[in-house]
Amino acid sequence: MAIKPLANGDHLAGDPLAGYRPRPGVPDELMDASGRVRPAWRRFIDHFSSLGAEDIAQRFARGDEYLRDAGVFFRQYGDTDSPERDWPLSHVPVLIHEDEWRAIAAGLVQRADLLEMVVSDLYGPQRLVAGGHLPGSLIAASPEWLRPMVGIAPRSGHFLNFLSFELGRGPDGRWWVLADRAQAPSGAGFALENRVATARVFSDLYAEANVHRLAGFFRAFRDTLASLGGEGEGRAAILTPGPMNDTYYEHAYIARYLGMMLLEGEDLMVEDGRVMVRTVSGPQPVNVLWRRLDSAWADPIELNGASSIGAAGLVEAVRRGNVAIVNALGTGILETRALMAFLPRISQTLNGEKLAIPNVATWWCGEPGACEHVLANAKAMTIGAALSTRPSFETIGEETSGWARATPEDSIADRLRLDGHLLVGQEAVTLSTTPAYAEGRLEPRATTLRVFLARSRDGWRVMPGGYARIGRSDEPSALAMQRGGAVADVWIVSDRSVDSVTMLPAASAPYIRPDPGTLPSRAADNLFWLGRYVERAEETMRFLRAWHGRLAETGHPDTPLLAFAAEHLKAQGVDVEQPVPAALQRMLKSAIIAAGKVRDRFSIDGWMALNDLARTTARMSATVEPGEDAARAMSVLLRKITGFSGLVHENMYRFTGWRFLTVGRSLERAYAMASLLADFADATAPDGALDFVVEVGDSAMSHRRRFAVSTTRETVIDLLALDTMNPRSILYHLGEMHEQIDVLPDRSSPGRASPLARAILQLHAGLAVRTPEEVASSDLAECGHDIAHLSDLISDAYLR
Repeated sequence: MAIKPLANGDHLAGDPLAGYRPRPGVPDELMDASGRVRPAWRRFIDHFSSLGAEDIAQRFARGDEYLRDAGVFFRQYGDTDSPERDWPLSHVPVLIHEDEWRAIAAGLVQRADLLEMVVSDLYGPQRLVAGGHLPGSLIAASPEWLRPMVGIAPRSGHFLNFLSFELGRGPDGRWWVLADRAQAPSGAGFALENRVATARVFSDLYAEANVHRLAGFFRAFRDTLASLGGEGEGRAAILTPGPMNDTYYEHAYIARYLGMMLLEGEDLMVEDGRVMVRTVSGPQPVNVLWRRLDSAWADPIELNGASSIGAAGLVEAVRRGNVAIVNALGTGILETRALMAFLPRISQTLNGEKLAIPNVATWWCGEPGACEHVLANAKAMTIGAALSTRPSFETIGEETSGWARATPEDSIADRLRLDGHLLVGQEAVTLSTTPAYAEGRLEPRATTLRVFLARSRDGWRVMPGGYARIGRSDEPSALAMQRGGAVADVWIVSDRSVDSVTMLPAASAPYIRPDPGTLPSRAADNLFWLGRYVERAEETMRFLRAWHGRLAETGHPDTPLLAFAAEHLKAQGVDVEQPVPAALQRMLKSAIIAAGKVRDRFSIDGWMALNDLARTTARMSATVEPGEDAARAMSVLLRKITGFSGLVHENMYRFTGWRFLTVGRSLERAYAMASLLADFADATAPDGALDFVVEVGDSAMSHRRRFAVSTTRETVIDLLALDTMNPRSILYHLGEMHEQIDVLPDRSSPGRASPLARAILQLHAGLAVRTPEEVASSDLAECGHDIAHLSDLISDAYLR
């Protein structure tokens, strides 16, 4: 659409913008000090001012819907029923012109190079400490300085390959570094999701707003990770602490986006100094790990012995140069807050240049009690006086220019926060504000930026964007999501057209079908159990529907058939006195947990369908009544769960993971049917038991079509145990398991069937040669036991 110029050229005119006023003395990203709209924002504001309140609400809802459907969440800790919270997107992006961004990028590249020099020295010659540029006590006392890593040169040649920086704009308009993130920087994946959601909100504007794309940044880093492995076997993977980590969603998202394996510590083993991943094909080498867990937890042998999320022997593999870790183990030392106090002088010493983007004011007192002494003697001293007597502060810190960013009349004590040996100018950087939409209008909110740098073959590359933290209106300092803050996309805008970069290879490159990759044993295990839990839940729903349907007809739960059926369910841990049993909810919760552990391999639609099913079940548990109401509720749940199963099994790529999901589903269905028939097709079962099991087996129509007689034990056994064309029969699913196992990687001796293959063949043949009259209830019970034992054989063959 054409963009209408602003009235008066510079000033806001639309109703949503009425009353927008920057806070006195606080810089604003939208407006300059004279109240004029900054050039980078003009096109956006023109567009936004043309939108009505209803249109804005619909657009914001569209972005929120995308985030919900994609399953984007953050984990909120504390006393809460649901720790996973919707992603708090502030829909209005932060806009920065590319000229200003170019200066920011150059300053951060300078800082990244400096941090590389510092960490290389700390784990190498340690000249900075020896020369008095860094206090030895500061480094030695830090739990992030890892002695076992001293003297180990990274395989990649660099300690740092991926960094992020927290930036804030001060009252003078300059950007300041608030924090360095070198341990396991998070947020890049969330920045991508913010971009997708925000681009949907402003789809008509985004296409023509000359916003720099993010894909090129990730493509360059993906290529870098691939190159770090060098020649030979091995591949790159992401090492995550697991689903309970607050940024696990991002780990799974980035793994999908970059096409990398997502591994947990239990996936890894170290053999003869080489890192291997346990896969269904046997151990496979990994030579690059992008770690998303803190260094100390990476190896319980040489680092933190309490760790259960790392891999024993990983440090030895690094020491031998067999694996590249991104970032190198021990780089968390760079996040030590006191280190910032020394970086300006170190930059002068090592590079002969000032930091282009300075630190937030930070002072190192050096010795215990020194800070208390400074505060005690500074309560009446003003900052202006401190500046005039600067020499007396030389022993306190390396960066005293930070005092100038406070009002000269303010007391030093008011401007400092005591933190061990460290003094930090708490308000030295008064954060700038940016527009956020609330209650029908835009209002200024405090903001900081998180910016990402990745090392490429050509040096550091800065993501042209990032994400912004947005404060609350009632508490501007509350930027953290845990405290009610929000996040926003960051648009780097140009006056000219920008390249439309994607993750796809160049059109001129030859097409090579990518290898689907190996499947880690842990992922196979979770897919196998996902299939089992979902199938178990479906069988339970069918059983409950049949039970409550008959209860509605008789009104008496103590009739012989209902009492018999209730005992069968009780043996499975299900209480029929609960219309929507807690056991059913636990099955679905277990399915979600299993699916959550393979988020990188699981479709978004499947994930949302499974969560919708669990939420619906939970809601029904509070309202559904026994009898007809419960039977109808089970019908609703069955439609949802069969929709989920159809979605997964019809749309999921037929790779190895799908086969384990299918095997789990078939094993559970065959086991459940063998148990049902052993009880309900027994001579001691009450009247109506055969019709009951046919209904639970979803085969009533097939039975009527195939057998022009009333239900008999022979017809039921034939249809539900021996029919190779009925997808509810035992024999059908033994055949299905045999078919899938037959194409899984063969880990048995050459020319000899594995114990698993032999067991399935024996079970299949034992049933296939029998007639219905020859299948006794005891045979069915034994068959069920043998099918259950297949789970152990599958684990022994592939999942350990």
